[in-house]
Amino acid sequence: MSTDSATPIIKKTAVIGSGYMGGGIAQVLALGGMDVVLGDVDAETAHKSRRRLIDQAKSFEADGLFDAGSAELLEQRLTAADSVEEAVADADYITEAVFEKLEVKLEALGRISAAAKPDAIIGSNTSAIPITELAAVVVNPERFLGVHWMNPAPFIPGVELIASAVTDPGVLDVAENLIKSVGKTPARVADTPGFVANRLQFALYKEAVKVVEEGLASPAQVDLVVSNAFGFRLALFGPFAIGDMAGLDVYASSYSTLAKTYGERFEAPDSLKASVEAGNLGVKSGAGYLDIDPEQTAALLAYRDKAYRRLSQLRTELGQAPGL
Repeated sequence: MSTDSATPIIKKTAVIGSGYMGGGIAQVLALGGMDVVLGDVDAETAHKSRRRLIDQAKSFEADGLFDAGSAELLEQRLTAADSVEEAVADADYITEAVFEKLEVKLEALGRISAAAKPDAIIGSNTSAIPITELAAVVVNPERFLGVHWMNPAPFIPGVELIASAVTDPGVLDVAENLIKSVGKTPARVADTPGFVANRLQFALYKEAVKVVEEGLASPAQVDLVVSNAFGFRLALFGPFAIGDMAGLDVYASSYSTLAKTYGERFEAPDSLKASVEAGNLGVKSGAGYLDIDPEQTAALLAYRDKAYRRLSQLRTELGQAPGL
């Protein structure tokens, strides 16, 4: 890792675990300008994965999903190692993307960190395991953090960055710069099971299953509601932006109605009630959860309407998803 400037520069990367997620991450890093070495359980798996990722890139190019020349770039920048130790030996940044099982990740991280350069940054692509728990087996754990990519990695912008209790803050900065440099959108979140994305995603999934179990709608009808209503909005805005634009008083009133039937789990959050009582209702009163400049309200709402219109047009152009 270069130390010519205040911010270290990542030149060579490794991805350990070359399956669906690891392979997608390797493609993104390589197409973002990095040299990437694949490592896996054995040499044959790593070399087959390299070939698969290059062939897949050719198909993606033909379908307009990757830019022209992407497969050629992967040929140049993506290599395969005969062992985990060989893959990480010269890497400045290493992604661990092995199977999402605690003992598998602990074993892999122990091997990776023992063989890597002492200052190589190691990021675990875990979906839910606390980073501090994984850090226990990492040599020099201050250079270790969670870097949670979303599936499929080449096409989903968001990446969660999670520091453990001992992660060096400078390591978080380097990882954030790296993620931005390959065209992704990093968000720093706390070290808790599921982090933010999966805590929210699995909360929705559980409630959706309850709706079906209660006989309120079929799975297909639930998906129609979500993808064409609030889920449609979530393609463009997060829940706090949507709430501030809708009106927090509307939310508080709706929670009051829901709580009458569903009880405590649908009580309005204390901070929401306090905000409404203080007259902070979102953009219509000038303040809400987000610090939105009142002078930008009209432009924000115009952007929202234009964005929703464009998304509707895109969905019409794409047509119905096959099989659904």
